[in-house]
Amino acid sequence: MTGAAGIDLNLLAVLGALLEHRNVTRAGERLSLSQPTMSGALARLRKHFGDELLVRSGREYQLTPMARDLLPAVREALGQVERTLSVPAEFDPATSRRQFSIAISAQSVLALSGLLGRVHQVAPGVRLELWPITTALMETGHSLLGYDVLIAPEGFRSDDDPEVLLRDRIVYVADPGHPRLCDGRLTAADLAGLPHATARLAQADLVTRALTGLGIVPHVVATTGGWLPLPFLVAGTDLVAAVPERLARRVSGAAGVAIVEPPFSPIELVEAAWWHPMRTTDPALTWLRGIILDSLGSLAHGRGQLAPDSLDEQAHLVGDKA
Repeated sequence: MTGAAGIDLNLLAVLGALLEHRNVTRAGERLSLSQPTMSGALARLRKHFGDELLVRSGREYQLTPMARDLLPAVREALGQVERTLSVPAEFDPATSRRQFSIAISAQSVLALSGLLGRVHQVAPGVRLELWPITTALMETGHSLLGYDVLIAPEGFRSDDDPEVLLRDRIVYVADPGHPRLCDGRLTAADLAGLPHATARLAQADLVTRALTGLGIVPHVVATTGGWLPLPFLVAGTDLVAAVPERLARRVSGAAGVAIVEPPFSPIELVEAAWWHPMRTTDPALTWLRGIILDSLGSLAHGRGQLAPDSLDEQAHLVGDKA
């Protein structure tokens, strides 16, 4: 099947994968095509558009201005093809051997620990492949084609309306023997004079803004790549750190820290789910989203009410694909 100027419309899926992944190998893996086949398809697309589409920048590839302009139209075209030509098949979780690919933040992994047990109970043949959200993925934010669902902080992507999964709030953690702790509290004056540890995350910037509103410029002496190390980092020191409450309650015992109410208005944290428009009518994905929400249902009735750990052989946490 060909379109304008004799271009093979089968290349549309290839074009979409290349623009989403910005990586020939990853795009080929998604489409089950070899790297030589993908390289040949990219050469044809470059010739057709008279543009490089992907250009190397250091160790990664970036989209050209034309490619960035093409991306929304390609997404819409792929969605139209999917809606027009495909009739959703039935999905039976009890007999399915489907493997779902989920990109997920570390905070959500902790909250969704009960998900694995639920999936194994109702769909013993289903596998969950969990990919950590990396800095590179946070910077590009255009990798939905590479995953069945992406779970990340609200605001991770600005071009879609996500499904809210989990609401949390910020608390502080400190060593239980901290000399500034009085009746389990820290004042604004305490936070102004104490050294802070923080995470290199956009959500952590909300804390900085709240402190600034109190006239406090935090003295940051340690920075981590995520929330999880912070309670362990401050234990046994005079450091303080702001973290999500669910995380704090989950690890406070193991880390040996006290949970402290912040001296400013509540800061809400929201985790949300995104998926590619092509998969909106996929009954398997609809089932997965439903069981994710079901596994989080108990969390809506009280802070710190986390499902018990349930890690089994059907799911595995893997490294960065890039």
